[in-house]
Amino acid sequence: MGYRSLRECVDDLASTGRLVRIEQEIDPRLEAAEIQRRVYAAGGPAVYFARLKGCRFPAVSNLFGTVERTRWLFRDTLAAVEKLIALKIDPARYVKQPWRYFGAVPAALRMLPKRVSTGPIMAHETTIDQLPQIVSWPDDGGPFITLPQVYTEHPDRPGWQRSNLGMYRVQLAGNQYATNREIGLHYQIHRGIGVHQTAAKRRGEPLRAAIFVGGPPAMTVSAVMPLPETVPELSFAGALGGRRVPLIAQPAGPPIHAAADFVITGTIDPDRTLPEGPFGDHLGYYAKTHDFPVLRVDKVYHRADAIWPFTVVGRPPQEDTSFGAFIHDLTGPVIPTVIAGVHGVHAVDAAGVHPLLLALGSERYTPYATLRRPQELLTQANAILGQGQMSLAKYLLIAAKEDDPRLELHDIGAFLRHVLERVDWRRDLHFQTQTTIDTLDYSGSGLNEGSKLVIAAVGPRGRELPTTLPSDPSALKLGDGFDDARLALPGVLVVRGPAYQAGAPGCDSAVRDGAVRNFCERFSPTDAINAWPLIVVADDAEFAARSLNNFLWTTFTRSNPAADTYGIGEFTEDKHWGCRGSLVIDARRKPHHAPPLVEDPAVTRRVDALAAPGGPLHKII
Repeated sequence: MGYRSLRECVDDLASTGRLVRIEQEIDPRLEAAEIQRRVYAAGGPAVYFARLKGCRFPAVSNLFGTVERTRWLFRDTLAAVEKLIALKIDPARYVKQPWRYFGAVPAALRMLPKRVSTGPIMAHETTIDQLPQIVSWPDDGGPFITLPQVYTEHPDRPGWQRSNLGMYRVQLAGNQYATNREIGLHYQIHRGIGVHQTAAKRRGEPLRAAIFVGGPPAMTVSAVMPLPETVPELSFAGALGGRRVPLIAQPAGPPIHAAADFVITGTIDPDRTLPEGPFGDHLGYYAKTHDFPVLRVDKVYHRADAIWPFTVVGRPPQEDTSFGAFIHDLTGPVIPTVIAGVHGVHAVDAAGVHPLLLALGSERYTPYATLRRPQELLTQANAILGQGQMSLAKYLLIAAKEDDPRLELHDIGAFLRHVLERVDWRRDLHFQTQTTIDTLDYSGSGLNEGSKLVIAAVGPRGRELPTTLPSDPSALKLGDGFDDARLALPGVLVVRGPAYQAGAPGCDSAVRDGAVRNFCERFSPTDAINAWPLIVVADDAEFAARSLNNFLWTTFTRSNPAADTYGIGEFTEDKHWGCRGSLVIDARRKPHHAPPLVEDPAVTRRVDALAAPGGPLHKII
């Protein structure tokens, strides 16, 4: 059976050598977060912080730091959950082979939460300022809960059956929040809580919410699962955790999780917002300060042996990378049952997850055609962009599996090479403009606003990709202001461009610099530079080309497809844009972009000391 509490989980990790204890006092401002980042990067164990400066509660991080450890946490239940998911894909399997899926029946029974009159969470009350005030990055607006489980119910149909448990950013202090009485609540536009708040606003009433922190690890994982609106996260938590989720009814508002370590209850005023942020986010930049809903705090509960779990959000890979890999392992097989013809989708973590999706589909529309071209793939691409969090993608690259049955979505370099060998820039670029993107992505035209680009590649290999640069780089004739050409991948050239200047001569708008357009106009489609089908202009070409992760992060977090895509020999025909030569992406930083995350050198030196001989992190980081 699964864990009954976070304490039970932590003790199990410690007894099996999967956790390190730090007994020294650690500052919750920056120091604990840098320890977490460095232990995660080293593939290290979970970390237990026995003493946080100015706080009486211990903390734990990196619980889910590797996929192997995450699977180990759920070793008693994972097989049954996988069988449940398999039955969701094809219920006929149970009829054909009931003995193989017998273990799924108990798991299904545990999906029903149970009502209890009390529980460990009711042992004590405290205040917001007594909670661990963990700050991850130097310019964060205050302390945040980084692993919250925000629980709400639909105002029109209250009850757990229509509930939502989501991981939404929670700011505990700072900005204009009244100490201990108000906290910030930031959620993205596609989240389930938004449906509930919209209904509450229509009814003219506040939305009651409960924020759970800690508890059995199944609750944390369930809060980030991409489940359909009709499947409550509490049900999944019961199946994954091996125990029915215990809920304590409240006189007003939603029930609270009896086994949580901490619970904050309160109401979200439909008409009140306050500035929230900035906050280091999963794209590797600061999410800027914006007005978001405020939760008026009613009560703060904690259990007697409470532990505060936390993680750090920043440029991938981070602990949420392991979350994503674990979730993909569970839900990946469902994708082909949801979208006909699609074999799989990969949200590329190194590119910030939402900016770049890779997909494999099938091109079956015209088996008799003499010239294959993307047709069904475009239908599949539109379907992908209509699914939940995938609707926030900016770039979707989709290829036909039958062109190379060995092609793997997670071999990103091979996938990009496959696409670039086949893509026809005159035909295979499909834009969506004036649409929604990730709330945390500042490459667009405004908050939640930007564009999308579908690149579909079908057919036999159409070009050979160069794998070296000319011995004389001047042969590329890049022109004034452009230099330091680097090979990032076969067929991909990264060029250093001049610093972006909004309003400079040659601009085609008040906010756009014309340097990259002018660069493209220097060349014709027959010039030698077109041997590289993709050219990326960056502020630092050496950095962008140094590794695949650097290339993905630079290119796809710093560009908005409709505004930053250019081409050599570009044209527009019947509203369709294409180019006869190389595709050129402007991945320079622009004035409206958010600043990247940088660590504090003084904190880095303190953490270095913990890794010295005799320190608790020696030979770990």
